[in-house]
Amino acid sequence: MPAPEVAPVHIHETAKTLGHVNLMVDTLIANATIDEQVLRAITRNLLATGTPSLAAAFTAAARSRLRHTSAKRIATTNGLFTTSLNGIHAIPTPELDNALARARSLYGAGMGLASLGILSSIVQATVGLRWEEDGVMADTLAVIDADISQAIQSCKEELEGGRVNDMAVAQEAIGNLWSGIGESARDVEIWGGEFPFDRASNSIECWKI
Repeated sequence: MPAPEVAPVHIHETAKTLGHVNLMVDTLIANATIDEQVLRAITRNLLATGTPSLAAAFTAAARSRLRHTSAKRIATTNGLFTTSLNGIHAIPTPELDNALARARSLYGAGMGLASLGILSSIVQATVGLRWEEDGVMADTLAVIDADISQAIQSCKEELEGGRVNDMAVAQEAIGNLWSGIGESARDVEIWGGEFPFDRASNSIECWKI
């Protein structure tokens, strides 16, 4: 028995099929009731199994979106810390989590210099505060210290990638962060605390821009 003939796939039919698939995916994105963890898992799986160019396109799209939304958003770093029940020791507030999330989105997308403005404000907000050596505040500051180091690495990649148009702006952002870290070091020394930004300080000192 002869094999059945297979109809050739014409170019316009392929294009139509692809258009149909894209429409379906867009419908999924617009209507899916999936939580953030599932969405993150989907995104990570897509990027892990895709080509390096896919990850590059993803971060480029993220930067474009972040530039657009950042222009409309008035960033605030007020109310990042409050005092505990004893009225002496500082503790972080939910607003700090929001500020750190914005900074991480920026440096994670390759916009390290933009994230330094937020991180500098966070460092500056710690000046004048007191905290327990072992407690939630100390743990939080250790996390912020690590965030600054990662942001600086993002800045290096941003510079090496030729995505910085104004070096004066870059130097100002780094200078503001360095100034805040220095002020924090002096303040902590006065009240006998442990300087929380050692890692960040070393990262800046070892960076020649």
